[in-house]
Amino acid sequence: MRDKIFFTIHCSLFAMFCLLSLPSCSKDASKQAMMKPVAPVTVAPVIQKTVPIQLRVIGTVEAYSTVSVKARVSGELLSVNFKEGQDVKKGDLLFAIDPGPYETALAAANANLAKNSALAQKAADDFIRYTGLFKDQLVSREDYERVKANAEALKSAADADRAAVDNAKLQLSYCFISSPVTGRTGSLLADPGSIIKANDDKPMVVINQIQPVFAGFSVPEQNLPEIRKRMASGKLKVEAFLSNEDKNPAVGTLNFIDNTVDASTGTIKLKAIFPNKEKRLWPGQFVNAVLTLDIRHDAIVAPSRAVQTGQQGPFVFVVKEDSAELRPVNTGVTYEDMTVIEKGLVMGEQVVTDGQMRLMPGAKVEIKNISEGSK
Repeated sequence: MRDKIFFTIHCSLFAMFCLLSLPSCSKDASKQAMMKPVAPVTVAPVIQKTVPIQLRVIGTVEAYSTVSVKARVSGELLSVNFKEGQDVKKGDLLFAIDPGPYETALAAANANLAKNSALAQKAADDFIRYTGLFKDQLVSREDYERVKANAEALKSAADADRAAVDNAKLQLSYCFISSPVTGRTGSLLADPGSIIKANDDKPMVVINQIQPVFAGFSVPEQNLPEIRKRMASGKLKVEAFLSNEDKNPAVGTLNFIDNTVDASTGTIKLKAIFPNKEKRLWPGQFVNAVLTLDIRHDAIVAPSRAVQTGQQGPFVFVVKEDSAELRPVNTGVTYEDMTVIEKGLVMGEQVVTDGQMRLMPGAKVEIKNISEGSK
């Protein structure tokens, strides 16, 4: 009986404790239910900036001119007056072919010219004398015509000899091969002592003119009208970057638009010319070509990493007080990790640049720091 009374009292005390604790437990649960998780984010301000409108493509450096040097006469190669990879100027002597046979031919041509010139002069004097005699009717017409024909034949022979002398001089001059352009020599393809053939298919050396130099690249055909319009208004700047880390690009101007669109790729080839004074650009080299079409002043821009893409298009998270607002935007060109915002943002708003994966519309946020991308 006493145990039963004790058990009843214990149960009553436990029930009273639970009743007293119930309001407190309910209040904590409600408070926790009202609390939302706070997402740490990095933000950057929306700013105004001058942004160039550019096309970025891969280009290839091309020599301004390429000359394959070949011999125009045959003979033994006596000397090579440059080293492989050497810079040469227009008119510099490159090769010397044995001139002996051509000097002999020139001497023979001069001898024939001297002989026929003397005969032609004698025939001319005879013709003058016979002309007077014929007028005085002291010689027959037949003799007169014979002397006249002989004088004209010998004069023609002397003229032919003069042409032969000029040709022999020209052939002799071909023994000494000079650079036709200012440029850089390639591999030497003929060594001293070799027997050179005139107009051989194999060149003796190839010279590339690299000051100035071209860079060729292709752009989508839909950009052609804008490029032509801008090019008609003035020169378009083209920059050639040797790598993604290059901070000192070569600067040139667009000077060529191909006359045909490549139907297989839907692109058209362009060329820009660069002074290349420091010889940074080399034929065959790949470069990142950047064609600037226009300059847009006071454009609204945001860091490119703030722009996300959803099913409805691009959007950003804008921080309002301590919560994130999802904002659809219309984007434009991208320049130096900044994207032009055509519509959807105003200058000064803070956009999330890191931590978007933790966010949803209306989510509470905690700003960790201002993004470096705003600078």
